[in-house]
Amino acid sequence: MILPGIQALFGFQLIAVFNERFEKALSSSEQGLHLAATCLVAIAAALLMTPAAFQRQAERGIISRYFVDLASRLICAALLPLAAGLALDIYLIARLILHSAALACSIAAVLWLVLVGLWFLYPRVRKGRKTVVTEMPRRQPTP
Repeated sequence: MILPGIQALFGFQLIAVFNERFEKALSSSEQGLHLAATCLVAIAAALLMTPAAFQRQAERGIISRYFVDLASRLICAALLPLAAGLALDIYLIARLILHSAALACSIAAVLWLVLVGLWFLYPRVRKGRKTVVTEMPRRQPTP
């Protein structure tokens, strides 16, 4: 589910470089930040695609415990560069719109904290709680 969104974001990041405003509105250091954000999103995409490539080459036709653990670790690892890339992109967008580096930095920092909170802290808090797993009742087909 994450991968199509990352692919779309990556495409927009690539297109931005070829826009006339890119060189005019962003300083060379901000263009470097955009490059860093694009690289971070590319790393996240690579981490997310690795389980599929591994499964088709190393464990074709089976789903082992090793594969499930590997895929989980890679997906979690992809979230860090994705969060950083998103925060950098939001910084650049906010700086262009608001004309304030300080305000843009604050917005990017808040976004970073929200993403880290939702993607890493919240799951760890929930993991510590005991939950009862029940099967959802099946819906009867309508005649």
